[in-house]
Amino acid sequence: MTTTAEVRAGPQTLGRWVVPLLALAVFINYVDRGTLPTAAPLIKDELHLSSWQLGILISAFFWTYTPGQVLAGWLGEKINPYRTLALGLAIWATATALMGVASGFAAILALRLMLGLGETAAFPCSSKIIAQHVPPHRLGGANAQISMGLALGPAFGTLVGGLMMASLGWRSGFLLVGLTSLLWLIPWLTVTRGAGAEPQAHADDGPAPVIPSFLAILKRRELWGASLGHFSGNYGFYFVVSWLPLYLVKSQGYSISLMAGVGAAIYVTYAVAAFVSGQATDLWMSRGATPNRARKTVAAGSHVVGAAGLLIAAIGTPAVALGALFVVSAAFGALSPNVFAIGQTLAGPRVAGKWVGVQNGFGNIAGILGPLATGFMVDKTGNFTLALITTAGVSLLGVIGWGMIIPKIRPVDWTATEA
Repeated sequence: MTTTAEVRAGPQTLGRWVVPLLALAVFINYVDRGTLPTAAPLIKDELHLSSWQLGILISAFFWTYTPGQVLAGWLGEKINPYRTLALGLAIWATATALMGVASGFAAILALRLMLGLGETAAFPCSSKIIAQHVPPHRLGGANAQISMGLALGPAFGTLVGGLMMASLGWRSGFLLVGLTSLLWLIPWLTVTRGAGAEPQAHADDGPAPVIPSFLAILKRRELWGASLGHFSGNYGFYFVVSWLPLYLVKSQGYSISLMAGVGAAIYVTYAVAAFVSGQATDLWMSRGATPNRARKTVAAGSHVVGAAGLLIAAIGTPAVALGALFVVSAAFGALSPNVFAIGQTLAGPRVAGKWVGVQNGFGNIAGILGPLATGFMVDKTGNFTLALITTAGVSLLGVIGWGMIIPKIRPVDWTATEA
């Protein structure tokens, strides 16, 4: 029978560059999806778009990205995660480049939908690859690299992307970003040539390993706990991504240039916290802590600290609010590696792609609901206080998801489930 040890062939089987290249793909993912918000003032003026139309273009990304997670998880199992990720990046980078020649609202809308569909491949495929080749006590460090890409992408896009579009124009900016993104395919296809084949079963190996259906995954209580935790963490993260510039400028009185610097620093804080959290959790487990104890403690604690920071930002002075935002960023950064490590541990190597596709799909509903709810509350109240308090309350739901709904963080027995 194929054993877990055989599936987890070890990162040396693929070479040391696979996980860094996965992190770079996620970095590119967040740079490309952030090009439209970065260029929004320029696009709005040139194409004479209303604020309502601009809001539709920004949110349209999630219309395909959120439900497409399930498709990406299925393709990662059906084809293999290496080729699926390459296909996804080719689609989303091409969509980014084509926005540079788009003629109007309808064309950009179609390309944003194409962008969201392509970017669905990033997390299900990277989770499948990591779960297959990284042992449980090292999942935190591997996912920390992914989380650093997730945070540094918006930081890079905010600073460098903004300066580039101001200098070259938004059309040239889209073309340059999209075409540069395609260069990632060269090292990826080189490093992963021949990778992705499952270990072959033989007649004397016993029954073939169980590959559960999506329905079987949806029946698991652990999936719903992980999805709730993922949703609540994303709600807080997308609040920062979507509203931080406007909050700093309109509510705290920062200039545009100072806002860009502060925003980038907050994203860097997220990245550093993710790296430290991933390494520290792995070290704790290497010294005897179970995945259940280590990852639940870090995940639940991150939600509590993040909620406290949001509440302080809601009621504090500008200086206190700014300090609280750095605390919030550190808390969600510490959470990030464990979000995927928990899903990978629960699912096991063979099912991680499907599982994370479903979990990330539910988690990214926050990308649809969060910005809409925040915008409504800010319009109604004229400030961010109620929105910050609401985001803090949603963040606390993560404690219930990770700490209470998931009975224990350990691999699911899929044989018993299917039986």
